[in-house]
Amino acid sequence: MKKIGIIGAMEVEIQTIAAAMTSSGGTGKARKIESAKLTFYEGELNGISAVVVKSGVGKVNAALCAQRLMLEFGVTHIINTGIAGAMAHGLGVFDIVVSTDAMYHDVDASCFGYKPGQIPQMDVYQFPADEGLINCAEKAFEATGFAKEYKLVKGRIASGDQFVSNREVKDHIREICNPACVEMEGAAIAHSCWLNSVPFVVIRSMSDMADDGEEAASTFNEKVCAEESASIVLKMFEAL
Repeated sequence: MKKIGIIGAMEVEIQTIAAAMTSSGGTGKARKIESAKLTFYEGELNGISAVVVKSGVGKVNAALCAQRLMLEFGVTHIINTGIAGAMAHGLGVFDIVVSTDAMYHDVDASCFGYKPGQIPQMDVYQFPADEGLINCAEKAFEATGFAKEYKLVKGRIASGDQFVSNREVKDHIREICNPACVEMEGAAIAHSCWLNSVPFVVIRSMSDMADDGEEAASTFNEKVCAEESASIVLKMFEAL
């Protein structure tokens, strides 16, 4: 029996999904659970068991949150939703990226012979997303109203504990891992899921181009992009 965990780093990324949830059985509101300074909403979406939570920003927050979903709530799949900075050529603001895999862009132990992004003593450092969830996300996007105006790209998610808004940093990240987009949580969630053999996918709407001075653009587009990504997640529950 599926039980889907949904993670967004910020309140704006999960509020639409949490508001759409019902209690188990389809009536009333989802159960609200406070644990370890996190608020979990447990219930159903379209008759499927789900838990929605705001992890907080950054890799450690995201990984801890994913692990709690798996151990405490017993989720069988995880979807990470939210916003990101575009990296792939031809990708623009409000376009969507669905992860094929995820890796860290800020891990560097190359002086010891490891590849950029590879954590020492770990063979796997490009964490593959689940094909079934990828396909489901792609179909969900096609069923949305904004599919006619914007595009979806399947590609790598690169994560690190920094907001990328500098051309030189962007070019460096492209050089070492060639991602479709850059953000701050997806690879940590992917890493946690890989360790626990739990299928995952990351869905991101592009709020900015990860270039000079894009902080303002990201803030301006944040709400629209977060709701765009969340609407894809909600559509996924019609096909899961």
